[in-house]
Amino acid sequence: MSLSWNWKRFKFIWLGFGLAGLFVGLTCYVLYASRVWTYAYDDPAACVNCHVMGSYYQSWENGSHRVWATCNDCHLPNDKELRKLAFKAVDGLYHAAVFTVNAQPQVIRAREGTKEVLLENCVRCHSPLVTEFVKMSPYYDTVTDGENKACWDCHRDMAHGTVEGLGSNVNVGLPFPDSPVPAWLEKMLN
Repeated sequence: MSLSWNWKRFKFIWLGFGLAGLFVGLTCYVLYASRVWTYAYDDPAACVNCHVMGSYYQSWENGSHRVWATCNDCHLPNDKELRKLAFKAVDGLYHAAVFTVNAQPQVIRAREGTKEVLLENCVRCHSPLVTEFVKMSPYYDTVTDGENKACWDCHRDMAHGTVEGLGSNVNVGLPFPDSPVPAWLEKMLN
């Protein structure tokens, strides 16, 4: 049994180790570059990890809701912890995919599932006003059926105010994170 015979016999194992190492290394880098740990908390600055969210963050930071609510208070379900985590994971993966392939729209709008959560949270915080005075149903299906209006139909600029598009220059002074690209790689790319 020669050394070359052993190499031929175990080359698929070595190839498997190499591919597994490459996969683990790339996965760790993607998790590091996307700052995945920042999403485990309720810090609104995590939203600015994606630069297109800068104007939304800035409008929240200067708006009236900042004192009472973080991004997660409005944009995630708050009734059950498991539902909140599942929604955060699914919505986060969707956003990661859209931003990674640079397919985000010029002006970001809530999807249907997010609209339902937003309405639930508007009613949760403003329940007496919404249910007693306005006599609005707290269920989003009444909005889609045309029986009710959503809160944002009348309060269009609430929470985020008037938000500029991606081409705006309002992101000055935001807590954007430093680039995750190592200096040696950036030097090599430039």
